[in-house]
Formats: sequence, C-alpha cells, structure tokens
Amino acid sequence: MIYKRFAARLKAQDWLAITIEIAIVIIGVFVGTQVANWNEQRLENVETQRMLTQLKPEVQSLLKFYTNARSYYSVTRGYAATAFNGWRRDPKVSDRDFVIAAYQASQIAGIGTNNETWATIFGADRLRTIDDPVIRDNLAYLMSGDTKPIDAQAVDTPYRHNVRSVIPVEIQDAIRAKCGDRNSPEDPQIFYLPQNCDLIIPPAEAAEAAAALRARPQLSDDLRWHTAAVAAFLDNLEQFETRAKTLAGRISTLK
Repeated sequence: MIYKRFAARLKAQDWLAITIEIAIVIIGVFVGTQVANWNEQRLENVETQRMLTQLKPEVQSLLKFYTNARSYYSVTRGYAATAFNGWRRDPKVSDRDFVIAAYQASQIAGIGTNNETWATIFGADRLRTIDDPVIRDNLAYLMSGDTKPIDAQAVDTPYRHNVRSVIPVEIQDAIRAKCGDRNSPEDPQIFYLPQNCDLIIPPAEAAEAAAALRARPQLSDDLRWHTAAVAAFLDNLEQFETRAKTLAGRISTLK
C-alpha cells in the first residue's frame, strides 16, 4: 500500500508528501533496529547476570583453597623450624622428630585455580556486558592474572628433591601413610597436613637417617631458600585472595 501511495505522489511530484513518506520509512527502520538491539542487549545482560550468579560457588571454592593454602604452609613452617633445630643439633629434637620434620617441611600444595575456565566462559565480549566496574575489573584480573607464582611449581624447590634423596624410601612411605596429606571431612576437595606425626620409627633407623641428614648441612641452606619461596608464594597469593574476596562480596548482592 505504501508503495502505491509513494508512486502516486512521485507521479504527481508531491515532494513534501514524498519526503514525509521517506522519513516515516527511515524512522521506522531506525526504531525497529534500535528496539531489536535493545532487546538483544537486554538478553545479553540477563545471561551475564545468570552466569555471574552461577559463579558464586566457584569463587567461594577458590577462597577455600586460598585459606587452606595458608593453613597448610603454616604447618610446614612449623616442621621447618623443628628441622632447623635438628641440623643445629638441638638436644630437644630427637632423631625421629628431626627426620619427620625434615620430610614434612618439603610438603607442598598448589592452588586449585580455574581462571582458564572462567576465561572461556567470560571472554572479552562477555566482560564488556558487565556494568559493575568492580566486578568487571576483579573478574578480569582473576581470569587473566599469571597464576604461576601460586602454582605448586613455585614452591617445588631443590630442597624438596634433595632431602628426599637422603631420607630412606621406607621412612618416606611410612610418613606419607601416617601423616601425609589428608582430605578435609567438611570438603573432600580440600586437604590438610597434620600438625603432629606420632609415627614410630625404630631408634636405629631414625639415628641412621638423622646422621645422613646432618652429613648434608647444605640441606639446611636449601630449606632456608625453600621457606623464602613459600613466603613469596603466600605474598603472591594475597593479591589473588584480595581480588577474589572483593568479587565474592560484590556478586553476593546479585539476585
């Protein structure tokens, strides 16, 4: 119908009416496009909100890993202190305690981070649909931040390898079986290291292993470097932990 009117007015050279008709068509197309774009944007925003809401348990799980790592390394630091005293021949440290502490000080734990998964879900295009700058910035950091400084490799130092080349395999196996990593009863994904180890080692075997450790005084220097690496690990962890806490607090308000 509109085309017949347009043709008739063109034939009659009714330029004002033609201009109005063209303007109506252009405005109609513009409004229709804007409505379609608005609706598409609205659907994207709804999907983004849904995905952020689903991310809540992931962030909470990540925070648990951070907390667990701090607790874990506070335990290994205690064993390291005993091991240092063992190399100093402190009479309060028995051969058994020295050997166990030297081994347990070498235990390490990485972080179960899932930033690659988040990056797959929240690509750059998806991030741009997040209106809240606090959520956007902190999520971007957790998605793209270099996690190598808080990976297990960051604390897999020469001490771990060298001390385990000295302690007899049978004793190492016994320590792992009796006092190695344990899964948390509250969360099977979280594990911890017992603060004490009541493993019984025959006195002769403990004395022989302790003598072998003391014959390698450089292991004490290795352990000192190891504790420094753990300290750096925890410092780097704090940056990610702060970001994750901020993100968790912000998305907790989402419906």
